[in-house]
Amino acid sequence: ALHRMSPRREGPFVAVNCAALPSEIIEAELFGAEKGAYTGATERRVGRFEIASTGTLFLDEIGELPLDVQVKLLRSLQERTITRLGGSHPIAVDFRLVCATNVDLEKAVQEGLFRQDFYYRVNVFRLSLQPLRNRREDIKSLALHFLRSSSIRFGRKLKGFSEEALKALTDYPWPGNIRELKNAIERAVVVERQEEVQASSLPVFIGDKSPGSIKDEFLSSLPREYEAAREYFERAFLERSLGANKGNVTAVARETGMTRPAVYRRLQKLGISPKD
Repeated sequence: ALHRMSPRREGPFVAVNCAALPSEIIEAELFGAEKGAYTGATERRVGRFEIASTGTLFLDEIGELPLDVQVKLLRSLQERTITRLGGSHPIAVDFRLVCATNVDLEKAVQEGLFRQDFYYRVNVFRLSLQPLRNRREDIKSLALHFLRSSSIRFGRKLKGFSEEALKALTDYPWPGNIRELKNAIERAVVVERQEEVQASSLPVFIGDKSPGSIKDEFLSSLPREYEAAREYFERAFLERSLGANKGNVTAVARETGMTRPAVYRRLQKLGISPKD
């Protein structure tokens, strides 16, 4: 939306998932590479920075960038030039930079996981997105959007939601935010056999209990000490997701909205093996 409403809308929109790029090729992906710059470089490679010129470059999960790459990105952003791997001539680039992250970057800076100078360079205009439970007026519109797209994808013709289903969607607290809502609607589209999505086609935990009773039951099961309660939740949350995805960490990351490295870090911290 930022790109389409900007003067750069006629230019390209280039999205890069920083967490999905292997560290050994991330520089070539971003800056490009000359022929022979590395083993297997049989031709010149144009990087994402060049491709985004005159348009918008979107760096998703920027908190997962390695520190050495952050240094090079900082230099490129300051000088508005890049140099391809194996090249010697700077190339001017002109793009709008948009970044996103679910990492607390200020905390990451304090822990030495994110460069302070790079943080100040990208943190020019900040937008914080509220969790879905704090903007319930969006749920109906988002649910209808996902219903339309999923119906096309699965070849279904669903007209909307029953009143009971819509109330269940609106009342549910959505701890997994929009990704969880999207997955719930996809499931409903697959199993529903009527013209409208019924509450019975939603995941069982959405329609069975009110947000208040869910919260009370959950809180009563937690340890009293905060750190112990947080570890209890993380363990239960990750074990449930691992079980549902048969130990596939990539699928867990996609389902939970985390990055693969973040999932692995939490599993290691909790002593959980995906194979188990």
